[in-house]
Amino acid sequence: MADSDPGFNPSLKHLQQRSLQAVWHPCTQMKQHEQYPLVPVARGQGVWLYDTDGNRYLDAISSWWVNLFGHANPAINAAIRDQLEKIEHVMLAGFTHEPVVTLSERLKRIAPGSLGHCFYASDGASATEIALKMSFHYWLLCGKPRKNRFVSLENDYHGETLGALSVTDVAIFKETYAPLLRPCTHVPTPDWRYAESGESAHDYALRAAVALENHLAKHHDETAALILEPLVQGATGMGMYHPVYLQRAREICDRYQVHLIADEIAVGFGRTGTLFACNQAAIAPDFLCLAKGLSGGYLPLSAVMTADTVYQAFYDDSTARAFLHSHSHTGNALACRAALATLDIFEQDQVIAANQKKAAYLNARAAALASHPKVRNFRNCGMIWAFEADSNEPDFAAKCFQAGLQQQLILRPLGNTIYFMPPYVITEAEIDHLIDGSLRVLDAI
Repeated sequence: MADSDPGFNPSLKHLQQRSLQAVWHPCTQMKQHEQYPLVPVARGQGVWLYDTDGNRYLDAISSWWVNLFGHANPAINAAIRDQLEKIEHVMLAGFTHEPVVTLSERLKRIAPGSLGHCFYASDGASATEIALKMSFHYWLLCGKPRKNRFVSLENDYHGETLGALSVTDVAIFKETYAPLLRPCTHVPTPDWRYAESGESAHDYALRAAVALENHLAKHHDETAALILEPLVQGATGMGMYHPVYLQRAREICDRYQVHLIADEIAVGFGRTGTLFACNQAAIAPDFLCLAKGLSGGYLPLSAVMTADTVYQAFYDDSTARAFLHSHSHTGNALACRAALATLDIFEQDQVIAANQKKAAYLNARAAALASHPKVRNFRNCGMIWAFEADSNEPDFAAKCFQAGLQQQLILRPLGNTIYFMPPYVITEAEIDHLIDGSLRVLDAI
């Protein structure tokens, strides 16, 4: 089925069963693994993951969108090893260290606008929680306690902690955990798939923005912030929209004194074709949430960046006016060194320009895929591709995943939406493998 890896460890042969007995896997109905076996991974190299039997699979989804520069990247490995010999972690309350300071300075230089203050956590959902709390707390300190509600887009996903779920529009989550969630208004998505026949992505985005303005015109006194995923709505099916919506959202939020939170957890660091998605609209949010690719996919790390106006509202002699949030591993030194190595690669290898060439090649190779009779709405934004597969299979996603493994591919559809979000180190030959294998998957299911 796949190329053999002579370095695999036969002692891991039964890792699959041991995992089922001891590990509760995320976003998984565990009973399905009675039919669909787990894939026990032994090692990775570049875009490839190798199982314990030596079979290899192209990681077309970057291990849940986190890996930017391939598994076992030598530059990131070396940075972590070097840091490991100095300090692995120290609490960031009352202490600081070189990696977190340098990372914050570099993020300040490359982020849109004047986002000069970084607050760190370990994961994307935590970043969402921080941004929501910080926005509310800012308005409270400004004497506007009524501004405590939030607005998000239909079909947006911002994480699965309670605050993040409150602004997430995924039915299964909202229905299951409804009693635990705060109310949130979801305004129409600018996703061009919802446009009327003959309506352009640009015009539909403007029409969706009108709905946002109508809502805030009535409810701005009680609204702290609008939170959105810029350009690509990830977990609900890779919905893509025109950057004019971001421009209008920025204008509307300014008009009605509402914060704009840009959740670039999934789309930041080059995924949309620019370093940050907000760059394509030439706007700066009030809060920028970063995670996933921030550390190259190596270690858990997230950050919320905000402007000095917000920071200064908390700056006071009184501890009660401080921002009341903490994580044990905030600003972890190892994770920060991984992030610095990741930023080094962006600078040294001119990654954004290189990705444009790779995207053009993949789009050219994908012509047969886009025209396949089972494919609907083939779309691309930077280094993200997606399409809907025309299938009535009730367990389409699981069957597609299994069919992908047979083609040496890791695909994890969102419902009937198949997407590619490969590591940036993917080669033309590996792109050929991805496209050819995906065509065979479509023919098989």
